[in-house]
Amino acid sequence: MKNLIAPTLLVAALAAGAAYAGEAGTAQPGSGDTPYHVTNLQSLGGTSSVGYSVNDRGWVAGRSNLPGNQTRHATLWRKGALTDLGTLGGANSAVLWPVKNVRGIVTGIAQTAEPDPLNEKWSCGFFFPAATGRGTRCLGFKWKNGVMTRLPTLGGTHGFATGSNNLGQTVGWAENTMHDPTCVLPQVLQFRAVMWGPRNGQISELPPLPGDSVSAATALNDHSQVVGISGICDQAAGRFSAIHNVLWENGNPVDIGDLGGVAWNTPMAISQDGDVVGFANASAADEGNFNPRAFLRIEGQPIQNLGTLPGDVTSQALGINRWRQAVGQSCDVDDNCRAFLWQNGVMTDLNDLVGFGYNDVLTTANDIDDFGRITGQGFDDDAGQFVAFLATPAHH
Repeated sequence: MKNLIAPTLLVAALAAGAAYAGEAGTAQPGSGDTPYHVTNLQSLGGTSSVGYSVNDRGWVAGRSNLPGNQTRHATLWRKGALTDLGTLGGANSAVLWPVKNVRGIVTGIAQTAEPDPLNEKWSCGFFFPAATGRGTRCLGFKWKNGVMTRLPTLGGTHGFATGSNNLGQTVGWAENTMHDPTCVLPQVLQFRAVMWGPRNGQISELPPLPGDSVSAATALNDHSQVVGISGICDQAAGRFSAIHNVLWENGNPVDIGDLGGVAWNTPMAISQDGDVVGFANASAADEGNFNPRAFLRIEGQPIQNLGTLPGDVTSQALGINRWRQAVGQSCDVDDNCRAFLWQNGVMTDLNDLVGFGYNDVLTTANDIDDFGRITGQGFDDDAGQFVAFLATPAHH
């Protein structure tokens, strides 16, 4: 049963989104053979950009490297305009998950100028360039109307924000002050899944499953259903921090199952109808090694392995819309990856759906909106650059 503890807010949120999602409520975006028009998005001057989020207003958010590629900033692309969202005073920032609201809120992570007293690598360090990715405090942020606001922790040094819904709630994870013995150095402090908002400065903890010490929230919908991971501290990034796939309703964690693996069980997105996609290790024999398969979990049904594209060995499902269209990445044994679109039980190479005239390779699809628009990353072989893209169905 979906959480309806804030019905007034929910009605207002859905009304706010109606102006942008009205058409999506009348017809499915298209069949598996719908051609897509693909546009590469402008960069901040470096040679690597990627889109991680596209909402029903067509806003794409992600990150882009600055000239020299030693730093990267959270980036917003709106109607052809490029916006550098800046940082919280440090070198780097990024939007790394589907944000999924139409209220103009963008959420992600940003470094501050404050030193990290424990010199942890923390979750942020895995997403920033090695030269500038450590040594300072990293926090979750909420950006709206040109202003980036830091989000509080549970008393510890670092925080990490993922998605925000139309109720003004944001989820992620944050360190507390406990030195957790299950952490692997340089990680020291325990962390827990959190929900910020809807009021400024408000933070509440989402506990792990019984027997686990840490949790992290990766996505939520407008019914306040939250998905994420539960496990032990480990490296503060996947692996055994993600022993279990978790769904929180009314703040209570529920194990939603896995594919048999004991690590890397990671929900990445949840639709308004409660459909969950992500990736999970294929077998307990994988132990802590990364051997993921894309999965779909429909409410009330067992988790489904979506498989891979032909010839590939791993896959990850990274975004889903209300029409149960999922997108992600499928990779071969040499880690050559292709973006995919999954719908009606069929996984299709997104490159096979691209209209005439686009010659770059789409390597990953990170999100899809209710109009079928897809964002992710491609590779421009002529320029030798990784590019953020927006793929739009030809009928849109």
